[in-house]
Parts: sequence; C-alpha cells; structure tokens
Amino acid sequence: MAELKCGAKNCTYNEDNYCCKGDIMVGGKHAGKSADTCCESFVERKGDKANYISSISHPSKVISIDCEAEKCMYNKNYKCVAEHVDIKGCNACDSKETVCATFVEK
Repeated sequence: MAELKCGAKNCTYNEDNYCCKGDIMVGGKHAGKSADTCCESFVERKGDKANYISSISHPSKVISIDCEAEKCMYNKNYKCVAEHVDIKGCNACDSKETVCATFVEK
C-alpha cells in the first residue's frame, strides 16, 4: 500500500487530495512515461459534495494501488510498491486526462 496524493480535484473520490475509494487502478500497460498512464478509477464529480460516490466513508492517506504499467519500476506483479504516489489531473473530466506522476521507467 502507498501513500496517495490525488490532484484530480474533479474526481468523485477526491476529498482534500486524498482518495475515498479504498483502492485504485493505474492504467498504461505500454507506458514509457508518466503522460502515458492514467487513473482508471477516476470518475468525474457531478453536482455538489453531497453527491460523492465512495466505497469507504472517509478519505485515506494510504491506499492499495493496482498497476498495469509494466515498464514502471514500482510495478511488482501488477501492484504498486512505491511509498508515495501522486496522481495529477486538476481539471480532468475523464480518466485519460489523469496521470500517475510517480511513474519511472525501468
């Protein structure tokens, strides 16, 4: 599990830069750089804060991250083993507009 900081402020699961989902999936099977990755778990927030969809009741600093980015040095058997992960995508409306800024090519 990694400490996750989420900059995708328009995501339903984002509360104060932490994730309320419980786990996420980083996509980008053939990624060679962070721009080729994304948070597959991103869901655009619609409406106000009262309309959050969350799997858990509160945001968590530490989260389980599944990772498809085979070329990332932190991917071990499709699990992220980085101590800290940054997801970027401040104005994202779609998962493809997010990135895993922690990605480092092997």
